[in-house]
Amino acid sequence: MIDIKQIRQEPDRFKQAAQIKRIEADIDRLLEVDTKLFETRKLLQDIATEKNRIGKDIPRLSKEEKQPLLDKLAELKTIEGNLNESIKLLQPEFDSLILQVPQPPAEDVPEGKDDTENVELRKWGQIRQFDFEPKDHIQLGMELGLIDVERGVKLAGTRNYFLTGDGALLHWAVLRFSFDHMVSKGYRPMTVPLLMRDEAMRGTGYYPGAEEQTYRMERDELNLAGTAEVPLTAYRSDEILSEEDLPLKFVALSTCFRREAGAAGKDTYGLYRIHQFEKVEQVIIGENDEPKSIAYHQEILSNSEAVMQAMELPYRVVNVCSGDLGRGQVQKFDIETWMPSRNSYGETHSASRFYEFQARRMNLRYKQADKKNVFCHTLNNTVIASPRVLIPILELYQNADGSITIPEVLRPYMNGRDRITRS
Repeated sequence: MIDIKQIRQEPDRFKQAAQIKRIEADIDRLLEVDTKLFETRKLLQDIATEKNRIGKDIPRLSKEEKQPLLDKLAELKTIEGNLNESIKLLQPEFDSLILQVPQPPAEDVPEGKDDTENVELRKWGQIRQFDFEPKDHIQLGMELGLIDVERGVKLAGTRNYFLTGDGALLHWAVLRFSFDHMVSKGYRPMTVPLLMRDEAMRGTGYYPGAEEQTYRMERDELNLAGTAEVPLTAYRSDEILSEEDLPLKFVALSTCFRREAGAAGKDTYGLYRIHQFEKVEQVIIGENDEPKSIAYHQEILSNSEAVMQAMELPYRVVNVCSGDLGRGQVQKFDIETWMPSRNSYGETHSASRFYEFQARRMNLRYKQADKKNVFCHTLNNTVIASPRVLIPILELYQNADGSITIPEVLRPYMNGRDRITRS
């Protein structure tokens, strides 16, 4: 959420942010409602002052002199009631409108309409050139008994699957390696609840906007989280932290759920776009300091790159353009990993910084040395998400005989084995 004072001072800046992020936000109506609320509250203050003055005068007056003032008090109470009713109507509209206002992107965010206009920053690793006809991850997974999409769809509908045998072991090996890597970096390991109240979804910026992508449990008024970012970032909401405790660095491994509404016909083949998956997520809650936030952003991006480099998976980093940014993101860097079956790079990680956008919504603050309470800054990034990352692992590590070489760093998690073969 944006500080209304900033919107009052620079309305055009936020109108431009909405335009280049391609997000609807009625800044003019918001400011109109804000002005009405301000004026109404000012009138209420004036009425309170006048009532207080009359209340002090009445005891000193005769009965005849009191009556006009009593009549005036009754009139003021009627006006006061009408003004309070106006606030009851205006406040919900204000609250709804301000939640729609997007955060302006950083200056070095490229302007563009969608992910086709993201800007490549760098590449790492060599793309493998095969001396045989390579298979895609579903062919490999079926032949080696790693993936069973047919029975997943039979039991749970489209975009569902089973990972079986060595497929399940490889899946957990990737996640455990990534989780251990983050713990070694000093991030606090967490397990998190998967069902979130609407307050947590609003606080992290998923509501309004992502309702159609979320599995909602209407009966219990809860939501299945699409990422551990939600519980990790909201973990200390409505609290005042100590400055000396910052930054807080968390890592969690959780199951994630996404409806993929509106994705009909898009990436329907294989394990790229699915309803349920596991993800290791990193979150930083830091000081209200832009240079520090930028440094933290590079840190979380570096953490994920280190995992990809350890598994020797070729990837590129892109600076996400304005039209592909979410409402609260100041800047986002995606890691895209080479996937032979797609003959292109596919997104596997997203690293985002929000400044105080999420913290303001969650009322997450800390006390500075000068005793002033200020909002924290928040950041998050995927460490690894599986089974999507199994696509490049299976496809890039396949051998001519149909076996899969296990990346060296994952072998300790696979009982020391170096290869997956037909059983």
